[in-house]
Amino acid sequence: MAPYAGAFVLRDALIKFGSTTYSNQCTKIRLVPDTPIQQKRTLVPDGQVADVDSPTWTMELEGLQDWETGGLAAWFNSVAGTSQTFTVAPRTGSGKKQATGSVIIVNPPFGGEQGEWSEMEMEFPVVGQPTFGAQP
Repeated sequence: MAPYAGAFVLRDALIKFGSTTYSNQCTKIRLVPDTPIQQKRTLVPDGQVADVDSPTWTMELEGLQDWETGGLAAWFNSVAGTSQTFTVAPRTGSGKKQATGSVIIVNPPFGGEQGEWSEMEMEFPVVGQPTFGAQP
């Protein structure tokens, strides 16, 4: 059987906030849904009711701390508490899939361990639902 053609390795990915691209400062970007599922069993042998609610989404981002001009950590710190637009694409290129939406920015960590890269692991709540489409 031939391998699945739609599988991909994450590389040459895109992460933009507003119109600024920060892909060169990030090592991980994921949009993760949390989908509540409610199930209830009733007293009959095959009695079950189930419902799936709308998901809430979280953006997971990891990368290098850059507190200099143009640095993502510095930007997060300067706009913390505000809603900012994003664009995420696992692969850049016309016609490739992308997600767009808004997240609420939180403050990044500052510092790290001796002899190690100063990194940040961030989670942002997505406002509403992301929109999935093709890159222009």
